[in-house]
Amino acid sequence: MVPSPVVIILAAGRGERFLASGATTHKLEAQLGTQSVLSHVIRAAEASGLGWYIVRPEGGTQGMGESISLGVRATPHASGWLILPADLPLIQPATLQRVAEGLSEKSLVVPCYAQQSGHPVGFSRAYQAQLLALSGDSGAREIVRRARQRGAVLDLALADYGMVHDIDTLSDLQWAQALINEPN
Repeated sequence: MVPSPVVIILAAGRGERFLASGATTHKLEAQLGTQSVLSHVIRAAEASGLGWYIVRPEGGTQGMGESISLGVRATPHASGWLILPADLPLIQPATLQRVAEGLSEKSLVVPCYAQQSGHPVGFSRAYQAQLLALSGDSGAREIVRRARQRGAVLDLALADYGMVHDIDTLSDLQWAQALINEPN
């Protein structure tokens, strides 16, 4: 079986802005419709048909860089990684599939909605060592910047507002709730 990209769900953050906005629970455990914010993201990953791995160690991590590194370390045989923050409950499974497909065109894929970069950012296996070397809270922004300078980035315009609308405050959660309550 040929390895495929794995969705790395980053769920180790403290959610401090959400709590500071008046919430009484962690944002990933907050209810959105009939399930938690995190459950929405997991369901999207499952529905995409791609493998997925959740980074949520006991006690958290020192930041996004460390979380990415842990996820890549736990999935060493993947052909690449789609880095997905766990606070994007409106992400569509088709977006995950399209980013994974984009890795056959370029070694790094950045999805965009309405001229705004979103998630998941897709990295081919060529970036494994760089992703493993990440630490602290500095994420992969510098890797993307350097790849862009080399022309190695596919900017993939998609019609999924869920890739750019995260849940950081109670008002973000209320906005997402209003969207899922709208009739189709």
